[in-house]
Amino acid sequence: MSDQPVVLVVDDAPSSFGVLCEALEQAFYTVLIAKDGETALERLGLVTPDAILLDAMLPGLSGFDICRRIKETPAWMHIPIIFMTGLSDTQYVLEGFVSGGVDYVVKPLRVNEVLARLNTHVKNAMVTRLAREAIDIAGMGVIFVDTLGRISWISPQAAA
Repeated sequence: MSDQPVVLVVDDAPSSFGVLCEALEQAFYTVLIAKDGETALERLGLVTPDAILLDAMLPGLSGFDICRRIKETPAWMHIPIIFMTGLSDTQYVLEGFVSGGVDYVVKPLRVNEVLARLNTHVKNAMVTRLAREAIDIAGMGVIFVDTLGRISWISPQAAA
């Protein structure tokens, strides 16, 4: 098994993610691709990526809806989701964060900026995951609540 981080790119426009996926592979990411929300959720059933790059405008489920579903699923809620979309109005940016995204970049993408943001979020998620695993091992009952009062993580001890 590879030590390369895995990123799931969800975008229905192949022209949008070709250059990005090439840059991700050159930056030593393993890239998975989904062209719609249902396919993205199917991929998550098979592999848990280290991050998700998600377009907001997709056929079927919107990226915002997909993000909500991911964040409602305990096995996936830790995955950082970065929106990458042409929707630049404040209402959409806010919707991206409210639905559970950790970042929001507007198309046309500046690939080096996306890579820098992705690297930061993947590292932060890894540190958080390691801390949570340490809490689990210690048997401590801990609950993390986000700014909206939603449970963002609960240790097995606290769940019991």
